[in-house]
Amino acid sequence: MKKYDIAVVGATGMVGRKFLEVLTERQLPANNYYLFASSRSAGSVIDFMGKPHTVIELNEENIKAHKVDIALFSAGGDVSKQFAPVFAKCGALVIDNSNAWRRDPQVPLVVPECNPRDIMWHKNIIANPNCSTIQAVVALQPLHKAFGIKRIIYSTYQAVSGAGVKGFNDLKGGICGEAPQKFPYPIFGNCLPHIDVFLENGYTREEDKMIFETKKILGDQDIKITATCVRVPVYYGHSESVNVEFYKPCTVEQVKEVLQNAPGIVVQDDAKNLVYPMPVTAENKDEVFVGRIRKDDTVESGVNLWIVADNIRKGAATNAVQIAEKAIELGAVKDQLNV
Repeated sequence: MKKYDIAVVGATGMVGRKFLEVLTERQLPANNYYLFASSRSAGSVIDFMGKPHTVIELNEENIKAHKVDIALFSAGGDVSKQFAPVFAKCGALVIDNSNAWRRDPQVPLVVPECNPRDIMWHKNIIANPNCSTIQAVVALQPLHKAFGIKRIIYSTYQAVSGAGVKGFNDLKGGICGEAPQKFPYPIFGNCLPHIDVFLENGYTREEDKMIFETKKILGDQDIKITATCVRVPVYYGHSESVNVEFYKPCTVEQVKEVLQNAPGIVVQDDAKNLVYPMPVTAENKDEVFVGRIRKDDTVESGVNLWIVADNIRKGAATNAVQIAEKAIELGAVKDQLNV
């Protein structure tokens, strides 16, 4: 079996370290791992795969000095815009976790359970979707295939870790009465209907991301979608109330059957015994959990779903690693180019 040289860019950050954890668990066919980060972290040592790895400063010279087949990026949009093309030009397949490339029509936006074949038309960059979008489309794609989705209403309840270390620390410090450093208001004991910046139409960029990305991944620009995204005082795990209207008639039992047979989904739906998805039970797991499945009687064919997943694993690191796995499986990791 061919082995690959793999880079993790942003290896010292919250998602970057989760990349290392997921890579250790999933054991890709790797020859060498190279850990890149900013100059502030360069030279530090991370124990990974049973041996010490010295963090390499992310710059063009060091990228060209290391032969890389796959580069997993989680270093922010500006860094991705600057350095992802450098890796790509050197022949590496970049899988980027930022929002830098998601709207680019030349860049696939991939959730492996939903649209794996889109990997095949990459031009050495693949975008990893927004965390809240990933878990939603894992559940929605099989339902769209079975019944045809006409309209979606998203209401999300998103963990502070989605805002990075500073967001995590705002909740941790807020418990002790410390003032927030990341959020505009305290998050402890509070909910903020405000994720990312506000746009002129009154939506936030997070809400706009979910609308755009859902349509791109499902390959259907005609679906009507609206969203409200809320930050809640939970450390890990995004929760979503998703109202779906279908073109075709369906029963709750049929919806459950489709979800139970779909990849990457665990149905937890037993109201009589208080069984339903929760962030505390989804934490550190790679599956998407779906429950509270019930009919929406206000439309001819519709359901309500409650969807929960670990936003740092399936919503970020695991999905990116799964893209790498699928690219290897499909033979989509290209041969190195001469620089």
